[in-house]
Amino acid sequence: MLKFIQKIIVIVLDGAGIGETPDACDYGDAGSNTLVNIAKAVNGLSLPNMYKLGLANIVDFPFRFPEPYPEGFFGKAMEQSKGKDTTTGHWEIMGLITTDPFRVFTHGFPDEIIKRFEAAIGKRVIGNKPASGTVILEELGEQHIKTGMPIVYTSADSVFQIAAHENVIPVNELYDYCNIARKMLNPYNVGRVIARPFVGTPGHFKRTSRRKDFSMPPGSDTVLDLLKNHGLDVIGIGKIGDIFAGKGLTDSIHSADNNDGINKTIEAYRTIEHGIVFTNLVDFDTLYGHRNDVRGFKNALEEFDTRLKDLINIMDEQTMMIITADHGCDPTTQGTDHSREYIPILVYMNGIKGKSLGIRSSFTDIGKTILKTFSIHGDIKGTDFFDTLIQDRL
Repeated sequence: MLKFIQKIIVIVLDGAGIGETPDACDYGDAGSNTLVNIAKAVNGLSLPNMYKLGLANIVDFPFRFPEPYPEGFFGKAMEQSKGKDTTTGHWEIMGLITTDPFRVFTHGFPDEIIKRFEAAIGKRVIGNKPASGTVILEELGEQHIKTGMPIVYTSADSVFQIAAHENVIPVNELYDYCNIARKMLNPYNVGRVIARPFVGTPGHFKRTSRRKDFSMPPGSDTVLDLLKNHGLDVIGIGKIGDIFAGKGLTDSIHSADNNDGINKTIEAYRTIEHGIVFTNLVDFDTLYGHRNDVRGFKNALEEFDTRLKDLINIMDEQTMMIITADHGCDPTTQGTDHSREYIPILVYMNGIKGKSLGIRSSFTDIGKTILKTFSIHGDIKGTDFFDTLIQDRL
């Protein structure tokens, strides 16, 4: 093993894509460019720390010149998996390409699924249609409170979502419903069952941080499994544990929001001697991308950039940090769903001047590079960029 890297921090800015991919039109996403379109809409983003790492060197960035001497390595990657959701994106980052796309139910779930689910939980459901999570609460939240019937809905992604008021259906009971649905939906190749607890009164409903994803487990080992099997610490922060169904992790720590996720990343980093901290920051996607909230997305990006300095300050010379995304979720477009986009790649190590990583043909290049950094071999697709990262240290 190369001794100079003992820890790796991977931060996924959920939904922070950086431009439509060549096949974006096949997904209805022509013109999507989450980061660039937000910057255009707000007359520029204040992201000094990410700019120093090379963010504006990846693509032409509005109101910002490229960094002449970037402190990080920079590039972007195209997705090879079929789909544009959280699960396929994260799995591909860690080496697993999804060739059989998860099934979507664009008109709601068939009666055979709904009736089986109702029989299993002993309650009827309401909804059963594609909808925005906040809009469907406005529409059906009051009926749910009066009847006790959970709200089932989906989206353009492969998701079976169950919303329930915490005072009507306790959160643990909602999780039980999700476990029932998860087992029932495996043969239908549904990517995720999501618990969507909420609180409040009609006109003032608010989803809580006790959301939980129940994902299909990866069909084969990922980079996380290989790291764990070699005795490394593999800590998932945020919804990483849900996305991978706990597979390949030595510890899983949920977070309340982006800021809490960064705090927990710092805490986890300080507890490990050798391994990886893998963090998902979901607020960009859930709170702002899906709600077409350009200003909220902008503020969240700038808040992360401020906290990025805290992450950089804790890093020693034996640490690498990778900042990336899992898909796009462009709030400036008409739709509210994910967008098929390139993801940015920023890599930082103390005292190392960066350079371009180019355009990567797959998200798996990130996972492949992590393995190479730890001198672990495995049957993982992708082309690592390890030699580019270390050539100044040779």
